[in-house]
Amino acid sequence: MEVLYPRCAGLDVHKDTVVACIRCVGEPVHREVRTFGTTTAELIELAEWLASHDVTHVAMEATGVYWKPVWHMLEDGFVLVLANAQHIRNVPGRKTDVNDAMWIADLLAHGLIRSSFVPPSQIQELRDLMRTRKQLVREVSQHTLRIQKTLEDANLKVGSVLSSVVGTSGRKMLTAIIAGQTEPEVLAELAVGTARKKKAELIEALRGRVTEHHRVLLKLHLELIEALEEALRRIDATVGKALEPIEARTKLLTTMPGVSDIVARVIVAEIGIDMSRFPTSGHLISWAGLCPRNDESAGKRRSTRVRKSANWLKTTLVTAAWTATRKKGSYLQAQFFRLKARRGAKKAIVAVAASMLTAGYFMLRDGVEYRDLSPQHFDRRDQVKTIKRLVKRLADLGCQVEVRRHDVA
Repeated sequence: MEVLYPRCAGLDVHKDTVVACIRCVGEPVHREVRTFGTTTAELIELAEWLASHDVTHVAMEATGVYWKPVWHMLEDGFVLVLANAQHIRNVPGRKTDVNDAMWIADLLAHGLIRSSFVPPSQIQELRDLMRTRKQLVREVSQHTLRIQKTLEDANLKVGSVLSSVVGTSGRKMLTAIIAGQTEPEVLAELAVGTARKKKAELIEALRGRVTEHHRVLLKLHLELIEALEEALRRIDATVGKALEPIEARTKLLTTMPGVSDIVARVIVAEIGIDMSRFPTSGHLISWAGLCPRNDESAGKRRSTRVRKSANWLKTTLVTAAWTATRKKGSYLQAQFFRLKARRGAKKAIVAVAASMLTAGYFMLRDGVEYRDLSPQHFDRRDQVKTIKRLVKRLADLGCQVEVRRHDVA
């Protein structure tokens, strides 16, 4: 087998150690293995050792977050390849750190490792911020549910009347309850906006048995929600500054149905704006885990489940797809109902999410706004397919056909 990289190295990365194997072409092939720590000084020593052997390419597995500091330390001096651990598994029963490093080096030398997508540092930082933001939003939801649980324990049915117990009206009432107010009429007067129209229902909902224990829990969760919301505001401000150089491309995505500012930021944070890293839109769809897997043996397809992938992008796109399908007279809505009738809602919504990501690929690549194909797109496409199929069938039967289109008045 042809050797593509005559001087390369494979790294088996762990939390506290990095096992490195240098592979140099010769007769016989020369290999040298050393183990380094993961402190900054020892990673610098690793880089110098690799450079002293004129190594040009280095491969490593994507092991948790432990590969990141190694990557950052080596990215300026070497061509790095990040491998999916599932793609480069060794033969079972021969598992040691040294064998793993040698195996990675051998695969890299022959060009048998498919590199994973690693965005530039600016996009990596944006990705960390948006993922942290999503986790904080989840925590806000969890504390909101705990407030709801505490209110139910006190037999306060506020959640049955107000759309949100931590909205403007809800917070005023919670603050008063924490301060010791128990009169339903007084608490109901704190409602603002449309909630004032439900005054009678609020009075009944606010009759309960509130103890000091309930007040302690409500105060604790409400303070945590306020702290989390402050953290979210700081993250949004930081993300806004990070997006300034690419704000125009991010705004393009919001022209697509179902894509809000937050969804657009998540998409850019996960895939960046440089679409040259993906040869086609299909490669991006596959990377995002929004296409059926290939699982075929003896001519039989065994599974068509979507491929596994990180859920950060996939869940955001699926959520956005549900919003997009509610826009009447749109291509995405027509696609959803068309597939739902044959394949079910779950598969249909994944297909819509894949279509949205496909559109996003071309929008980011070409710098254009979203253009809807209209719900009639499928009718036009089916008509053309039917004509081609019938013409081909007549030609197979020995008939010469001339196709003329007549506009129906």
